[in-house]
Amino acid sequence: MVQLKTIATEQRNPDTLYIDQADSLEIVRLMNAEDKKIAPAVERVLPKIAAAVDMICRQLTGGGRLIYCGCGTSGRLGVLDASECPPTFGVEPGLVRGVIAGGPDALTNAAEGAEDDAAAGEADLHAIGFTAKDVLVGIAASGRTPYVLGAMAYARSLGAPVIGLTCCPGSAIDTEADIGIAPQPGPEVVTGSTRLKSGTAQKMVLNMLTTASMIRMGKVYSNLMVDVCATNQKLEARAVSIVRAATGADEQQALDALNAAGFSSKTAIVMLLCSVDAEEARALLSRVQGHVADAVLSQPDGARADAAARQAL
Repeated sequence: MVQLKTIATEQRNPDTLYIDQADSLEIVRLMNAEDKKIAPAVERVLPKIAAAVDMICRQLTGGGRLIYCGCGTSGRLGVLDASECPPTFGVEPGLVRGVIAGGPDALTNAAEGAEDDAAAGEADLHAIGFTAKDVLVGIAASGRTPYVLGAMAYARSLGAPVIGLTCCPGSAIDTEADIGIAPQPGPEVVTGSTRLKSGTAQKMVLNMLTTASMIRMGKVYSNLMVDVCATNQKLEARAVSIVRAATGADEQQALDALNAAGFSSKTAIVMLLCSVDAEEARALLSRVQGHVADAVLSQPDGARADAAARQAL
C-alpha cells in the first residue's frame, strides 16, 4: 500500500479546511490565492530547468527526439505540450512526442490502473523506437509512479539522458533522473487533486522546456515565432503579421516576400532585411543552422538592420 502521508502532493492544505462551507466567490478566491504560489515555486528551480534545456538541445541537434512520459494529468500535459510544437515551431511531427500510460484512449478516459505497470513504461518506449539519441522527461507529480519509473529505467539502460519532473523533491523519479526538476507549489486546494497546482506547475515547466529549446535552436527571431507553419487562414495571416513586425514591411511587401519564399517566414524576413532573393536568403540561413539573427548579422549593415527590426514595434 502506498504511504500517502509521505508524499508532499498528498498533504492537506491548512488554508482550505473550510472550503466546503464557502460560497462560490470565496472558493475561487481561495483557489486563486493558492495559484499565486506556483510561479515562485517554479522560479526556485529555474537553474534545473535551464540545465534540462541545454540537455534537450544537445540531443535534438544530435538527431534525437524529446519524449515525454507520464500518467493521467501528467501524461496529458506532456502530450499537449508535444502536440503544439509542430504548428508553433515548424518542427516535424514526432520530434517532440508524448507517451501516456494506457495509450491514446487515456487522453480522454481515465486509465488510472495503467500507472502501476512499470513494464508498460518500458514497452511503450520500445514501441516508439526510443534510442540513446533521445531524451526522456518522466512526469509525475508524486514522483513515485511505477509506469514512469519503468520508462526511465529503460531509457537509462540504453544510455539516454533522463529528466524528471515532479512536485516532490527527493522522490524516486527526482533522484533517479540525471536532472530532477521538482517545484513545490504546496498542498492542493482539494487534497491530492494534483490536476490543480501541481498540474499548473508542471505545465509551466513543460512550456519552458520546449519553448526555450526551440528558441535556442533558431525557431524564434526577436520574440517572433518565425517557423510557424501557415496551414490555415489564421496562420497565414499570422505569418504576414510576423514578417511585417520583423521587417517594417507593409502588408503587400510581406505577402510578396512570403509567396516568393514558399511562405517561409524566416526566408521572407531575411530577404527583406538583407535585400536578397529567396535563394540567397535560404543559403544564408543554411550557413547558420536556421538562425535568422545570425543570417542577418552576417551581412553588410546587418547589425543596423537587426537593431531596426527589433525596435519596429
